[in-house]
Amino acid sequence: QVQLVESGGGLVQPGGSLRLSCAATERIFTIDIMGWYRQAPGNQRELVAGISSGDRTNYADSVKGRFTISKDNAKNTVSLQMNSLKPGDTAVYYCYAFRYGKDYWGQGTQVTVSS
Repeated sequence: QVQLVESGGGLVQPGGSLRLSCAATERIFTIDIMGWYRQAPGNQRELVAGISSGDRTNYADSVKGRFTISKDNAKNTVSLQMNSLKPGDTAVYYCYAFRYGKDYWGQGTQVTVSS
């Protein structure tokens, strides 16, 4: 079983930056896929960025060039650096892991982009 804990959310002005972090209870090199999803009120949860055990990455078109996902194997963490934030990025961001055929989700962290 994998537990995921997100941190780093908060309120930021448009054009600002935030860095989200996800700490896993298992060694992340044993996790096939990790990623960040987000869900805004009235919307479906959507993939923001993903990274595989082989360090392949993918991003939603809406965040390409602005967001970067990365892993720190020593610290068992996955981060999402978010730059040039827009009001449309406002959502609850969830850490996700796929390991040994099972899905795992964090509790989410709120990101609000507003002036």
